[in-house]
Amino acid sequence: MTNPQPRDPGSRRPPAVAPLPLATLIGRELRGERLEMPSVRYGNAGLAKRGEDLFLIKPDCVRIPGNPSSSFSVFAIFDGHNGVSAAVFTREHLLDHVMSAIPQGLGRVEWLQELPRALVAGFVKTDIDFQRKGETSGTTVTFVVIDGSTVTVASVGDSRCILDLQGGVVSLLTVDHRLEENVEERERVTASGGEVGRLNLCGGQEVGPLRCWPGGLCLSRSIGDTDVGEFIVPIPHVKQVKLSSAGGRLIIASDGIWDALSSETAAKCCRGLPAELAAKSVVKEALRTSGLKDDTTCLVVDIVPSDHPVSPSTPKRHQNKLRSMFSNLRSPNSANHTNKFSSVGAVEELFEEGSAMLEERLATNLSSKANSSPFRCAVCQTDRTPNEVLSVNQVSYSSSAVKPWEGPYLCTECRKKKDAMEGKLPSRSKASR
Repeated sequence: MTNPQPRDPGSRRPPAVAPLPLATLIGRELRGERLEMPSVRYGNAGLAKRGEDLFLIKPDCVRIPGNPSSSFSVFAIFDGHNGVSAAVFTREHLLDHVMSAIPQGLGRVEWLQELPRALVAGFVKTDIDFQRKGETSGTTVTFVVIDGSTVTVASVGDSRCILDLQGGVVSLLTVDHRLEENVEERERVTASGGEVGRLNLCGGQEVGPLRCWPGGLCLSRSIGDTDVGEFIVPIPHVKQVKLSSAGGRLIIASDGIWDALSSETAAKCCRGLPAELAAKSVVKEALRTSGLKDDTTCLVVDIVPSDHPVSPSTPKRHQNKLRSMFSNLRSPNSANHTNKFSSVGAVEELFEEGSAMLEERLATNLSSKANSSPFRCAVCQTDRTPNEVLSVNQVSYSSSAVKPWEGPYLCTECRKKKDAMEGKLPSRSKASR
């Protein structure tokens, strides 16, 4: 991660639409709209400058041990800063923490419904555990879970995941947490006790991007960063969508890509290529555009319907004469495409939430099965006595649908973490800048 420069705001955000229930969408799939699960093809490429970018590829995960029909895939990028230890720790532990936050014995629909909240708990748990080590490095995270045609993306920081659909529709599945560009995050950080400003040189001259002080981090969300105030939070933006029968392509990359290329340019430069060559093409285009200024890592993941096999690898000089699996599926009105997530042939939006308030993220749509253990902390997943936990509903989350004495619960340590992130605990002394 380098000092951010102004860049394109990404692809157009889709208009707000009323999402269809996940059970309805998967029910269609099971009734025969798609008889076979789509396959996942992937490739990766990268160039190192500092050696702080890491990635995770796990195409063979299972929800139920020993049951291949419960399979899902995970792809992630970790862009470290101030050292690589936070990225290494997060790559090793985040998936386990997410999985431990999902109750056992759930069916596929319930599992996917629980996944957004489990991702929040897993990110926070990973941050708490890493900060116990006392190291000062940090990392961005873009974490993608693919179950059939359902894609769930959780992210902190400024790595990015885009979705390239038929007809050339490019959609952004993440939110950049750069203080320079995200007004809401600047307001949240200052309200929680942080100070936002540029680096001061001798004579009071201000240079560079907006940063949070103490620490001087130009991001508002990350995992790690023990030397920065707790208002730099590990709570991810989460978006869950379901692809149509046409499938789609995900491009997941660190900011070494996005500082050089717009989302549309990244998608366009690799159309017509299989995933492995596509990832290399994106990295090559970023290098050609701006040189190697930062670690540059790219994962390309194709979600391929069973009746649309991947096109064979093709030399780039013939690329303009060919069509990828996406180009073959262009709609008649592709020249005037719009990015509507509810449109036929695009995707259905199932869930999106980016709040940094932990109680809001944990108390949403709680499954009855999620309380299998009466007093389990929703973040660290440890069983406690009634005197050792406090319901998140007893604080600031108000709704007629919840009761202040019911779960989910937080233990004392996780409660302190929540309060610190919201500026309710004494802040650390501010470092000079």
